[in-house]
Amino acid sequence: MLLSSTMILSNSPIASPSLPTSTGAKLETFSLKNDGVIRIRGATASSVAPRIRKTATCSVSKDGNASVETDVPFPADYSELLEQARVAADLAIKDNRQLMEIEFPTAGLGSVPGDGEGGIEMTESMQLIREFCDRFISSEKATRTRIFFPEASEVDFARQSVFSGCSFKLDYLTKPSFFEDFGFVEKIKMSDRVKTGDELFLVGYPYFNVNEILVVEELYKEAVLNTERKLIIFNGELDRIRSGYYPSFFYPKLAALTKTFLPMMETVYYIHNFKGRNGGTLFRCYPGPWKVLRRVGNRKYVCLHQQNSMPSLKEVALEILPSA
Repeated sequence: MLLSSTMILSNSPIASPSLPTSTGAKLETFSLKNDGVIRIRGATASSVAPRIRKTATCSVSKDGNASVETDVPFPADYSELLEQARVAADLAIKDNRQLMEIEFPTAGLGSVPGDGEGGIEMTESMQLIREFCDRFISSEKATRTRIFFPEASEVDFARQSVFSGCSFKLDYLTKPSFFEDFGFVEKIKMSDRVKTGDELFLVGYPYFNVNEILVVEELYKEAVLNTERKLIIFNGELDRIRSGYYPSFFYPKLAALTKTFLPMMETVYYIHNFKGRNGGTLFRCYPGPWKVLRRVGNRKYVCLHQQNSMPSLKEVALEILPSA
């Protein structure tokens, strides 16, 4: 349902994130678990450089709680994006949301899936997860936060680079096996990975193998549901499941997630870009509405449409953007 007419949102130009620059070039290869392709990570522990942060401002009430801001502008850069995501996640937790999603492109705020090389995008996500956690999680709660990466090798890389010296608990969803090139991984029972003192789980980019998001569902059912714990999925590319990218005939368990797992999720922060003649952006910052934006010039965005529920990507691409 259309809630408002066209409006102009003032903003600054889209800025791309700085990709890791290496002082000692080295390629680390990891074998993909689903189709035998080699994943190449173009960064080493010494090559992940910290970003230069800008101080982002947000509205705060007298009691110290972030005020409910529903007309959040499209971010000018990744520093502003992370601050918006922090406020959104904090508000969602205060509203007792247990299962949350944060999704945005890492190859540039105006990029689309596939613009960046897979390994580099994952390294960027890891860096952004660390920056988000530094903003969102207080030092006294760091040891009660468990961050899951897709597999054990990711944890090793994180400990040597972005998460070196941190107090967060690092863990993994899957463990490589002898048959990983044929799509098989060693089964990890998630209830065995969780500890009594854990309060928050953050899962980073669980999309490389179809088994990873199924393990996340298991984590939610066994360790979050009917507890006080919270779970945030960070750049999980869940649109692949929502859009039917995986045929239900071949992936019945993934298809079932659209009825059992995804409806339980609150998308607290989201950016998805559409390129082409009728390009635009689907944007949401909790608790605000879903907005379809179009960039006009260098400093402004036009809001073409907004609604309370998430529209499908097909609806945005074929109906909303062409008719605007």
